[in-house]
Amino acid sequence: MSPTSNNSLAVTIDIEDWYHIPSVCGSPFSAYKGVEEFYNTWTERYDYLTEPTHRVLNLLNQFNIRATFFVVADVVNRYPGLVKSIVEQGHEIACHGLTHACKIDPATKQPLLSQEQFEIQTLHAKQILEKVSGDKIIGYRAPNALIGGWMIDSLERMGFRYDSSVSVNSLYNKTDSSLSGVSSYPYYPSHGGLEPSTLQRSIVEFPFAYYNLGAKIPTSGGPMLRFLGGRVVYQGIKQCLKRGDSIFYFHPIDISTESFPDVGNKRPFYWIVKGKLVEKRVRYILGKFKDRQTATLGELVKNSI
Repeated sequence: MSPTSNNSLAVTIDIEDWYHIPSVCGSPFSAYKGVEEFYNTWTERYDYLTEPTHRVLNLLNQFNIRATFFVVADVVNRYPGLVKSIVEQGHEIACHGLTHACKIDPATKQPLLSQEQFEIQTLHAKQILEKVSGDKIIGYRAPNALIGGWMIDSLERMGFRYDSSVSVNSLYNKTDSSLSGVSSYPYYPSHGGLEPSTLQRSIVEFPFAYYNLGAKIPTSGGPMLRFLGGRVVYQGIKQCLKRGDSIFYFHPIDISTESFPDVGNKRPFYWIVKGKLVEKRVRYILGKFKDRQTATLGELVKNSI
C-alpha cells in the first residue's frame, strides 16, 4: 500500500475509563486482576468517562470531524447510553477489546491467553458493539497497544478489516515482532507476524505516527500528547502525512478535569498531566489540520482494498 500525495488524517478516540489502564486492571502488575474483580470490590464512584466523552463529541462537532471510536465493549453495559450517543452523532465504532485486559505480557511479549480464548472474547466484544452500533464492526485496536502477529491472523478470521495498534519508535516495542520495514502508513502485515507483506490480504494495519529526528519519537497522541506536548505531536503527524495516511488519537479521560482515585501499581505519575491543558493541545492539533482531509479508518480501508 503505497503513499499518495492526497493523504488523510484519521482522528481516533479510545473509549476507556481510569481503571482500564494496566496499573489498575488487566495486566500482570495491576492492582486488580481484571474489571470483574474491580467491580466486585469497588464501592465508590467509578464513572469518570461520561462527562469528558460528551465534551469530546462537542469538540469534534466544532471541527466537523467524523472520528473512529475504539470502544471497550464492557462500557456499553456499565455506562448506559454513552456509546449510543457516539453512534447517533455519526462516528465509527471499532473494538478495543472486551474489558481492556492485556493480551500479551508487556515485558516478555508472550501470550497471556490462548488464541481460542482471544477469539471467543473478541467475538463477544464485536457482537456487543455491533448490537449497539447497528453496523458491522471491522476495526480493532489492542488494549494498551500490546499486539502480537498471531492476533492479526485471528482478527482476519473473525471478519475484521483493519487493526490499528502497531507503534514503531526508538523508545519501546509493544509487539512480538521486529517491525522491520514498518513505517507510519497503512500496510498488509505478514501472516503470523507484523512485518509488511508483499501479498494483499483482507486485513490492513494502520500504525501509529512517529517523528523521525534520527531517533523515532512516538507522536500519534495518547500518553505522548500529555508528556511531550502538542507541538511535538503535531510535527510528527505532519511528517507522517507526507508518507501516507496517518493517525491522531487520544482518550476522553485525557481531558478530564477531575482527580481520579488513587489506585494503581508502578505508574504513580501517569495522570500528572491531563485536563484543560491536554484539551488545549487537542484543539491546537485539530486546528493545525483543519484544512487537511480527514476520514474514519473504516472509510480509509474500504477505499484501499
